[in-house]
Amino acid sequence: MDLYPLVRPLLFALDAERAHGLTIAALKHRPAQAAPPAGPLAVRLAGLAFPNPIGLAAGFDKNAEVFGAMLGLGFGFVEVGTLTPLPQAGNPRPRLFRLVEDRGVINRLGFNNRGQEDAKPRLARRRQGSRANPGIVGVNIGANKDSADRIADYAAGVRRMAEVADYLTINISSPNTPGLRALQDEAALNDLLAAAVSARAESASLPPLFLKVAPDLEPADIDSIAKAALDHRLDALIVANTTISRPPLESPNRGQAGGLSGAPLKPLALQRLRDFRTATGRALPLIAAGGVESGPDAYDRIRAGASLVQLYTALIYHGPGLVRTILAELEAYLAADGFTSVADAVGTG
Repeated sequence: MDLYPLVRPLLFALDAERAHGLTIAALKHRPAQAAPPAGPLAVRLAGLAFPNPIGLAAGFDKNAEVFGAMLGLGFGFVEVGTLTPLPQAGNPRPRLFRLVEDRGVINRLGFNNRGQEDAKPRLARRRQGSRANPGIVGVNIGANKDSADRIADYAAGVRRMAEVADYLTINISSPNTPGLRALQDEAALNDLLAAAVSARAESASLPPLFLKVAPDLEPADIDSIAKAALDHRLDALIVANTTISRPPLESPNRGQAGGLSGAPLKPLALQRLRDFRTATGRALPLIAAGGVESGPDAYDRIRAGASLVQLYTALIYHGPGLVRTILAELEAYLAADGFTSVADAVGTG
């Protein structure tokens, strides 16, 4: 029985950030459990065996506290963070706003987290004992707002978290840290990726490196990012983060500053996925994010070129049962179209 329709009004009566904190506290009492391999939904990417292609995007489990519980909801993988080298309070509150009428969220959190050293022991423990490696957990890393050398921050994050992450995501696409998106510019991006790849080489585990990009890009930006990712032999691109653009919105909170996520981001994120599919010449795996809230949405992203799909905001509006619903719908779509695996469907749209 899905109890979320009964719980949702209580959560929505609270400030959005407080409701999120209570959700994290409750999830700490759920056991860790990895999703079993799901036949045609299993995906292999960057040397990792994903039980299914639906993942939890970064931003939900910022401090790596409940990744095991989220895997237990059916996610094929969970991405924690964004984690910065030093603890960071983030921007002043209020900084998280529901757009109920639009099934969206605007946030200007600003990489609030307790730092990489705080999260590292929890991530290390999942690889210890009789239940080692319970599922795939990626670590999303960022730079501190007041850092004098942000590229050095990313390199330090790669060194520090490589041994406890199944993959690492370099997040330079949040709109809530001033100047961060400038690292997507060609010269800066090449310097950053060179530093990240060099730092990874110092680790014995050599986790895959992903890059998370913004949806607010011009064609020339897309081409230069794609070239840099290919030149530095990254393992995947995540397309895309929140947007600073504002499509028509109905919510009273539509004028808040910050990054917009959820249903209103869907068309832009899908288009950027197609753009990067073209720009990379299909030579680089893509992971779709932004506005995914159903099986048809996930299937659209796969057919547009994504090997994996991430979501977060949709959980706020549809509840934790959404994950298994999407998986069931996705498996039905694959079967109806005669595909025996997710890989067979990638890019066929």
